[in-house]
Amino acid sequence: MRRLSMLLVPALVSMALAAGPVLTSAYAAGSDEPSPPKSDSSSKKGKKKSSSVSDPKFLAAYRTAYTTIYDRHDYAGAIEQLKSLKRDDVADVVNLIGYSYRKLGDYQSSKVYYELALKDDPNHVRTWQYYGLWQLEQGNREQAQYHLNKIASLAGTGSSEYRSLADALDKPTGATLVY
Repeated sequence: MRRLSMLLVPALVSMALAAGPVLTSAYAAGSDEPSPPKSDSSSKKGKKKSSSVSDPKFLAAYRTAYTTIYDRHDYAGAIEQLKSLKRDDVADVVNLIGYSYRKLGDYQSSKVYYELALKDDPNHVRTWQYYGLWQLEQGNREQAQYHLNKIASLAGTGSSEYRSLADALDKPTGATLVY
């Protein structure tokens, strides 16, 4: 049964992605459409940004980086793409930079970007999830549990972010994580 579900889940996700914009987030992968920053989306510290999160050019570039990460697993390329957006005020953008650094094994840089994402949006559920996975990879189970509790308070225990981190926490210490 587990093997069948392992085959069905990717197929169902693929069908849902092909269905169009109805899907707003993918299991453990966030969304290919960023949320607006919690501060004014057109400025930061009084400066105008050249692209807002609703700008089609920005969205296309963000989606390209998203695909670079989740479809091609080219994390270094995605970091360059995401940094070129010059939107460190958008939690989704900096969270994906942190995720990419984590996947490359650069845990210090990953931590910096996760913390920046949480500074931009303290309620950014995907960052709490990914940073919780980071904590597990560092052997910090208590901190990962803290992150799990934070996700529960923000999105509930039925959310995909909660389930992903809870599943990882259920694995024994030292187990290889594939997230």
